[in-house]
Amino acid sequence: MSSEEIFTGELIGTALLILLGGGVSAAVVLKHSKARSGGWIVVAFGWGLAVMSGAYAANELSGAHLNPAVTLGLSIKSGDWSHVPVYLGGQMAGAMVGAFLVWLTYLGQFQAHLHDPEVLRGTDVDPAGPVTRPVDAPKLPGGPVLGVFATGPEIRNPAQNVITETIATTVLVLVILTLGLNPGLTRSGISLLVVGLLVVSIGLSLGGPTGYAINPARDLGPRIVHALLPLPNKGSSDWSYAWVPVLGPLAGGAAAGGIFRLAF
Repeated sequence: MSSEEIFTGELIGTALLILLGGGVSAAVVLKHSKARSGGWIVVAFGWGLAVMSGAYAANELSGAHLNPAVTLGLSIKSGDWSHVPVYLGGQMAGAMVGAFLVWLTYLGQFQAHLHDPEVLRGTDVDPAGPVTRPVDAPKLPGGPVLGVFATGPEIRNPAQNVITETIATTVLVLVILTLGLNPGLTRSGISLLVVGLLVVSIGLSLGGPTGYAINPARDLGPRIVHALLPLPNKGSSDWSYAWVPVLGPLAGGAAAGGIFRLAF
């Protein structure tokens, strides 16, 4: 694979991942969306299918890393670091493109949501439940739509949040590395389906504490877009937390690479 193919594949695949993943988050969070309050299971399956779709689109061009933690784990496994900067560049560019497309897709819903008096007061009514509750805030210091773009913890404890992200990403990357031991799965493309289902499983099982970034580009790229977009009343991009979904997944990717080399 050439550097051009790698960059193009990672850009397209990661953009699709974020468009579909951020799209399901927007669909569930934003007022005047037909999927409003679809719930955590919808979000988990939406993100898993997003990863699978992006992976299938990028696989022939770049091998479909779509995640700096995966690139790190694979580099530790193979010892080949020559294309790491190209992978990271494509992933970050793709994540930002995908986040921008989410904004375009839900432009009317963003405008309505961010001008809604109940949202601004933090007393938005959840149509799926009997009680009135804040949406996205106050647990997140960020604004009322930051959760469409980036992750945030339910309980803000940086050390614990990093541990959670490290564990979840170790699971993700270690399974991806072990799938490579079965050439039949890789050749048939079934391994990409398995990865998508794995992301669903991680979301359902390990995503509750932090929203499971498990991918530095997935969180940092859209967070930058949130900061840059002309969203009215959008609030903070929560930069004080932004290092957690970068450090934790990178630590998990490195741990998975180390475990693989020791065990296999």
